[in-house]
Amino acid sequence: MTTELASPPPSLLRDGNFLRFWAGQAISQFGTQLGHLALPVIAVLLLGASEFEVGVLTASGTAAFLLVGLPAGAWVDRLLKRRVMIGADLVRMVAMLAIPLLWWMDALTIWHLCGVAGVVGIATVFFDVAYQSYVPVLVNGNQVPSANSKLESTAQISRLGGPALGGGLLQLVSAPLLVIGQSAGYLLSAVFLAWTRDQEQRSPVADRRPLAVEIREGLAFVWRHQLIRRVAACTAGVNFFASLVFTLLPLLILRDLDLGAAALGLILSVAAVGGFLGALATPWIAARIGEGTIIPLASLASSAFLVLVPLAALAPSKPAALALLIVGEAGMTFCVLAYNIMQVSMRQRVCPPRLLGRMNASIRFVVWGVMPIAGLLAGVLGEQIGVIPTMWIGVAGTVVASIPVLGGGFLGMKKLPDTVAQ
Repeated sequence: MTTELASPPPSLLRDGNFLRFWAGQAISQFGTQLGHLALPVIAVLLLGASEFEVGVLTASGTAAFLLVGLPAGAWVDRLLKRRVMIGADLVRMVAMLAIPLLWWMDALTIWHLCGVAGVVGIATVFFDVAYQSYVPVLVNGNQVPSANSKLESTAQISRLGGPALGGGLLQLVSAPLLVIGQSAGYLLSAVFLAWTRDQEQRSPVADRRPLAVEIREGLAFVWRHQLIRRVAACTAGVNFFASLVFTLLPLLILRDLDLGAAALGLILSVAAVGGFLGALATPWIAARIGEGTIIPLASLASSAFLVLVPLAALAPSKPAALALLIVGEAGMTFCVLAYNIMQVSMRQRVCPPRLLGRMNASIRFVVWGVMPIAGLLAGVLGEQIGVIPTMWIGVAGTVVASIPVLGGGFLGMKKLPDTVAQ
């Protein structure tokens, strides 16, 4: 009897459509990092934002996941995902250009930043739901983990170089001008997406049902699938408590530790090395300890590294504080990337194609919808009990949030399911 070995999937490096999509997202991610550095600098250093105002700014950027996250999934499943992403990119480009324009008119306020963050957040909801649902459309099922690993690797490279470049540019130009780089990234993303080709067909109108019914179907799939349900609970808890830490991080770095905007860029860039290495190392780690085992171990390890962030406030010198922040951010990002690559790939492989948008939107509603609430809570707690005590609450909460994935059979699981659930 002979055994026929399965041939390896074709290399994505020879797939022109994927390469165009990959290039566009790499450029967009780099530009986005410039804007992510500029916004907290504008809020804290130029506009003198308080803890509560920083919390409102954070909440504005993520509120859309709570407010429109669920219907967005149903809408995306009805539309062509590539066109949704192009439209979202163009909306984000125009919204971000309002910041340098208002600054030039000497009219920029913290509430303008919140408004722009809200508009960009809504567009990002649609982009992200379509983005996660588009990868299985663009590549074959057995290429999905490889595609996600490549996309996450370049995202981490952008997080490495973008903030460092932004920190350097902030020594030469004002922060509002740096936002133009983010707008350019969105424009180029739209151009590369327009250049990409796929075979996706819009779902037949006759197959559509009332929006509420389709939303319930997506939520029901997430709830019924035991592993996805546990991953969603863990991710939501970690995001909530980690947001208490990261909402106040710019205040810790720029105001309390007085490390400056360049140091903020350096921390984010060097920390991104951890995420880049995590994206590259995940397949190797999975082969040795198991795909399922990565999820709970990465969640717990990320909490251990997060401890170093509030500990930086106790450092005896600025260089020591800077070192603790870099190590803490790099280690946590390594663990988060390993966790995300595994759980996202599993979700994409087990979900029926017709439910991909709604499944991803349901997950985002749960795991990102908690973040605006956490942002506001961070602002209130930051003013009432202080930045560092609030951060310690966040660290402790991330440990508790790992409990759902410590059960369910993840530990010791060599391979996560890859069969579409019916």
